[in-house]
Amino acid sequence: MTTSFSSFDDRTDAGERLAALLQRRDVAADAVLAVPRGGLPVARVVADALDLPLDVVVARKLGSPTNPELAIGAVAADGSRWLNETLIDRLGVDASYVERTAEREAENAREKRERYRGEPAPATIGGTVLVVDDGIATGATTIACVRQAREAGAERVIVAVPVAPPDVVESLREEADEVIAVITPSNFGAVGRFYESFDQVPDEAAMAYLESER
Repeated sequence: MTTSFSSFDDRTDAGERLAALLQRRDVAADAVLAVPRGGLPVARVVADALDLPLDVVVARKLGSPTNPELAIGAVAADGSRWLNETLIDRLGVDASYVERTAEREAENAREKRERYRGEPAPATIGGTVLVVDDGIATGATTIACVRQAREAGAERVIVAVPVAPPDVVESLREEADEVIAVITPSNFGAVGRFYESFDQVPDEAAMAYLESER
């Protein structure tokens, strides 16, 4: 991995470069789990290049009471959670707020997952899975996704992304079996900074990437 600044043309370009890196490293997996919405264009390219089935894994951020954009944790569609206990304590967030928010966001994640696939999540996921997104900023929702994959029965979980800050990559290694990023810039800022084109991906467009495998 390199820490120098670089950028991708768009999510397709990022997927191609991520797939090429995975192939160079001879990464073997049984399935790709995309984090919608932005992760699906990247994951579609990766799944096609590695000839793997594509599905989704959905998690939602838990925002703080005073700043919804500040993640105090995340929860996945199956209820798997990651809580930033240090931040929660520092902000004095009440446990009842955390519980209410986690339950609400878990339900939102379940609804989104079923909307994308048209069916409940499979009971089990076997073997090795790649959790793919278009980039990672804080890692909160990624951790929840990794935990969901493990709860579903994945034996190994590899996080694979085009871009992530180096400190987040290191922290994710405590959760995932392996973390692979095309670039790990120290001057991070935001995921969109590393894309020439980083338009929002509507639900309909994101779901089309799943339809293409059926």
